[in-house]
Amino acid sequence: MLWATATVVALGFLIALEIAARRYGLPGPITTQVQEVVFAPKSGFLLYASMALMMVVLTWRQRFIAAGAAIGIDVTFSLVRWAADVKVTDGHPFGNGALWVILGYAVIAVTRRTGRERVLLLKGVGLGLLLVAGRKTGDTWLLITSKTRPAVLDQYVATADHALGNPSWLVGRIVTATGPIGARFLDYVYTQLAVAAVLVALYQLRNVAVERRFPGHHLVRTFLVIGLLGPGIYMIYPVVGPIFAYGADGGHWAVANLWPDTPPPVNVPHQMPFDEITPRNCMPSLHTAWATAIFIHSRKGPRSLQFAGAFWLIATLGATLGFGYHYGADIVAGVVFTLTIEAALRSLDRGWDRSGIQLVIYGATVFAALLVSYRYLPMEMAKHPWVAGPLLILAMTSVILCYVRTTKLWEPKAAPARQPEPQPELV
Repeated sequence: MLWATATVVALGFLIALEIAARRYGLPGPITTQVQEVVFAPKSGFLLYASMALMMVVLTWRQRFIAAGAAIGIDVTFSLVRWAADVKVTDGHPFGNGALWVILGYAVIAVTRRTGRERVLLLKGVGLGLLLVAGRKTGDTWLLITSKTRPAVLDQYVATADHALGNPSWLVGRIVTATGPIGARFLDYVYTQLAVAAVLVALYQLRNVAVERRFPGHHLVRTFLVIGLLGPGIYMIYPVVGPIFAYGADGGHWAVANLWPDTPPPVNVPHQMPFDEITPRNCMPSLHTAWATAIFIHSRKGPRSLQFAGAFWLIATLGATLGFGYHYGADIVAGVVFTLTIEAALRSLDRGWDRSGIQLVIYGATVFAALLVSYRYLPMEMAKHPWVAGPLLILAMTSVILCYVRTTKLWEPKAAPARQPEPQPELV
């Protein structure tokens, strides 16, 4: 019943976004996904990662057959495009095969499986399609933010960011100094965040095929909820980012061409109009939120996975700030946002209790306080950075400590080993 309800809600949400996108003369998430059945997909890596998620419910023999079928279909598509002299100018020349395999297993589940096996296979297919749909709905959400929010609040966040020392300007100069090699490396990390999430999720779901059931909580759930709730905050707090509001990428809409060389002066902030193209996708930083979720879920893995999770978090923070996509205030809000969602999902899985409710309420309160302070106290924060800056870091750190302390209490306690009772000796 829960999965059926989630499916209906997700389908209704996709239809609503499709209608909203059509109002602006652009295809919505359903249309763009259907197009990728035939046309070159936007991200072939994401489609193969989604297929890998679906394959956690399959046996090893079925996985090899599915992977081979996907590669074979992609080779066929490439040969047809070559014969028809069709050039792939946007997206990747592969990935259609992975989508075909996912859809094929949906048909197999309905027509060739029954009972629990059908439900398990449909869950696997749904997991893979949800990851793809999440990317498509995110693109549509960004379009809606740019069309419905003509004014942005960048001046408020940039002013408040003085309390943190304008980290985007600092890291931006560092990334610029590394040259094209450093920029390309960080760009790859930034754009392939979903693939990193799939690697962690595959480790968490490695026993599904044997146990014939999914664990109660895993990374994909957190990833999807972050992507669902985050754009709603974008609508409340529209921000485009330093490289657009204070950089050359903003064109004549920018306040001035200051990023990353010259931090903005401390002036009374105002709302500023901006174009209807640039997404208002800064507050909070969802890339930071997703990277934080990857880091949290990688802690229970082997040392190599823990290292990868920490690396991806650090590199993502460097990219979000160094490319001028986010302010430091966005990063702080993104971390608190993730920990609150993670606490809520874990509480939902294990059953709500007082500690879980308190943690979620505290995280939500701190997150709301951050947004309110950025909006209504930016001048005070900029004029007293040695007070406001540590308070922001302290607020974020307090949520981290509360999360760590509370979730540690939730961990199952290992039963102490029974000591053998002393036996009487023969005299």
